[in-house]
Amino acid sequence: MTKIADLPDFDPSEHLKDEEDLAAYLSVILEENDPALLAAALGDIAKARGMASIAQSAGIGRESLYKALRPGAQPRFDTIQRVCSALGLKLTVKPAGGA
Repeated sequence: MTKIADLPDFDPSEHLKDEEDLAAYLSVILEENDPALLAAALGDIAKARGMASIAQSAGIGRESLYKALRPGAQPRFDTIQRVCSALGLKLTVKPAGGA
């Protein structure tokens, strides 16, 4: 029997291969309405794309980007916008209600 502790850690960044993967992942995360989870997901996406190049494109220091996007972080909205722009993503809004 395999123990949970013996299983490898799951790294979402290893499975984010194209823009459709990124958009689907981020859409699911946004539905959770959790800013810390959003920051961590953007960190996963930035890691998949290359943290240093995303930091440079966003105009943020690499170490600062790691800090802003670590699990549990609560980055400012302008940081989220700059990272999304550097990733070639945009956040959109839709009505929360049913019909």
